[in-house]
Amino acid sequence: MLDLLSDVEFDMFRKVIYAESGITFSDTNRSILDSRLKERLREKQLTSAQDYYRLITSNKEEMKLFLDAVTTNLTRFFRNQPHFDALVHYVVPHILELKKNQFDKKIRIWSAGCSTGEEPYTIAMILKDILPAPYSFEIMASDISLKSLMVGKQGFYPASRITGIPEKYLSRYFTKIEDGYQICDELMKTIRFDYHNLKFAPVTRNLDIVFCRNVLIYFDEPAQLQVINHFWDAMAPHSYLYIGHSESLFGMDTKFEFLKTNWACLYQKNV
Repeated sequence: MLDLLSDVEFDMFRKVIYAESGITFSDTNRSILDSRLKERLREKQLTSAQDYYRLITSNKEEMKLFLDAVTTNLTRFFRNQPHFDALVHYVVPHILELKKNQFDKKIRIWSAGCSTGEEPYTIAMILKDILPAPYSFEIMASDISLKSLMVGKQGFYPASRITGIPEKYLSRYFTKIEDGYQICDELMKTIRFDYHNLKFAPVTRNLDIVFCRNVLIYFDEPAQLQVINHFWDAMAPHSYLYIGHSESLFGMDTKFEFLKTNWACLYQKNV
């Protein structure tokens, strides 16, 4: 078993993780980095942290796998219900009002840091339920974790993971198979899962809604601002940004306006 990383090695890996992804590892979560690194060393049959460092800095695919290994992916369906209440009662009605005289009737959404897919599937179920004709929607779901994206693309979840889904959605969009549930093709077709590192700007534009919840907490302030500016550039006028309930843009030099609804707080690109 590999000993704990030396201070020099920890600093090496911490710096390369930040340079590649913007994710910050502090001394308090050093043990997480150490345990994830041990797993990769066993997988690659290497014996030293230095050997693995040389590998990730010379092999882009292994770097992706390493960043996947060190990220945390905690999520669930309908996580933080007030956010979705605001979506139903405030955000979507305002977007429909905005688009009613436009030729374009499609609502474009990005679930950034989507983890294993519960968030984008939750959004899709809600929009399927409330959007009137002739409106439609498309969801881009992205993450830095390739393993998590694969779960989302497959659309299969163990029975323990589907708690909190209202019965009307469970019966309509899920099929019970063996010891879990499979999401139906109708819903899966509305979501495009794709790898994306938030350190870099997306190619997508004119987004009406961006969800990036409980992701910014892993970045320091300069990296947070970089991500927020990428969102601004990708979003349409009068669009909406969701971040985690414990996250805030206060004190940050950003163009987004704080918006307090009767259900939840979010941010708006109000131009």
